[in-house]
Amino acid sequence: MAMTITEKILARHAGMENVSPGELIEVRVDLALANDITAPLAIDTFRKIGAGKVFDPRRIALVADHFVPNKDIDSAEQVKMVREFAKEQGIIHYFEGGDTGIEHVIIPEKGLALPGQLIVGADSHTCTYGALGAFSSGVGSTDLGAVMATGEIWLKVPSTIRFRYEGTLRPFVGGKDLILHTIGMIGVEGALYSAMEFTGTVIRGLPQYQRFTMANMAIEAGGKNGIIEPDDITREYILNRTDGDTVFFTSDPDASYARTVDITVDAMEPQVAMPHLPSNVCAVSEAGHVPIDQVFIGSCTNGWLEDLRDAASVLCGKRVAAGTRLIIIPGSPAILKDAIREGIIDIFLDAGAVIGPPCCGPCLGGHMGILASGERAISTTNRNFKGRMGHPGSEVYLSNPFVAAASAVLGRIGGPGEL
Repeated sequence: MAMTITEKILARHAGMENVSPGELIEVRVDLALANDITAPLAIDTFRKIGAGKVFDPRRIALVADHFVPNKDIDSAEQVKMVREFAKEQGIIHYFEGGDTGIEHVIIPEKGLALPGQLIVGADSHTCTYGALGAFSSGVGSTDLGAVMATGEIWLKVPSTIRFRYEGTLRPFVGGKDLILHTIGMIGVEGALYSAMEFTGTVIRGLPQYQRFTMANMAIEAGGKNGIIEPDDITREYILNRTDGDTVFFTSDPDASYARTVDITVDAMEPQVAMPHLPSNVCAVSEAGHVPIDQVFIGSCTNGWLEDLRDAASVLCGKRVAAGTRLIIIPGSPAILKDAIREGIIDIFLDAGAVIGPPCCGPCLGGHMGILASGERAISTTNRNFKGRMGHPGSEVYLSNPFVAAASAVLGRIGGPGEL
C-alpha cells in the first residue's frame, strides 16, 4: 500500500504494515518534551495517575525556556518543580541556566530530533522537527503526563496536503516567506488536523534553517504536523550531532493526498503578516507606511545562526532609527557563541540593538520586550494574535529577518531594498 512520509513514520511506530487517514492508532514515542510552562502541568498528571517512574529518562527532554532567567516568583517556582522532577527521575536532557535555549532550537541542535522519529511535546511548535523528516506534533500537558509514564500515545492518522513549490526565489525571500504566503492562501484553519508536506524543487534547495522555519509554522495553518523529506541537506545537518538511529522515509510516488497545492515563487516578495493573524499576509511593498516602536529578531521560528547572519547583513554599518527599539535573542548558547565569534553581535550592538539571553522572551509577551498600549512591533516570531506580545491594544507584524532588520533602520516597515 502506497503511503506518504507521515503515514510511514506513524505505521512504523504503531508496529503496523500500513495506516490510513482517519485511523486511530497507538504509537511509541521516541522523544517527549515540555517546557517551564507546560512541564509542571504534565508532572501533576504524572503524579495523579500514580506513575512512579518515567518510561525512559533518556527519551524525555525538559527545557526551561519561556520565562528564564526567571522573571518573578511564580516562574521561579515552576522551574524549581521541573528541576526537582528531572533530578528525581534521572532525566538526562534537562536544560536550564547557561545550558538552555529555545526548546525547538536546542533539541535538533543537540541531535535529539532525528529523521524517522516520532516526537510529541507539550508545546504547539513541536512540529518544528518535521524539517528533519520526523513526525512531530504538539500535545496537551495532560497527554504529555501520560506519555511520560507510558511512552505511548493515541493519534488519529492525519490526511496529507502536499504543498509543491517551484520556481526561483528572489533575493531576501526564503522559508519564512514561503510559509507566510502559504498560510495567507489557505487560512489559519486551512490544514486543520492535516499533515503539511512541503516539497518541490524550491524546498529541495532550501537550507536547513529555513526548513525549520516552515515546519515550525505548520500549526499556524492548523496542521497536525509539517514535514519535509530528509535528504543530503538533512544528512549534513545531523552529521556529528548523533550516533542514534535514523530512517530517511520518503513518500511513495503513488501515495494518496487529500489535495496538492502548487505554488510558483518567481514573483514572490518578502511577506508581512499584518495584525492580528498569521494569515493576514501581503507583500512588503504593499504593507503601506507603518511606523514601528519595536523590532524583535529571534524565537523558535527565526532564532538560528543563519537568521542572525541575514539580519546582520542588513544592519552592518547602520543604526536603528531614533525612537525604535531592536531586540535580538539567539536561539541557543551555541548560536550566541558563534554569533560573538563571527562578529555578528558586534554588528548588532553597534547598530543599537539590545541582546538577550537565549530564551523565548518577547515572543509570547513573557518578558524582555512587552509592548505597551498602542505600540507596534515587527517580529520574526510565528504568531501575531491580539495581545500576543503585550497589551491588547498593541499590534504585531510578522516577517523574515531581512525585513525586520531593515524595518529597524527605517523606523517603519520596509524591505532591505529600500536602504
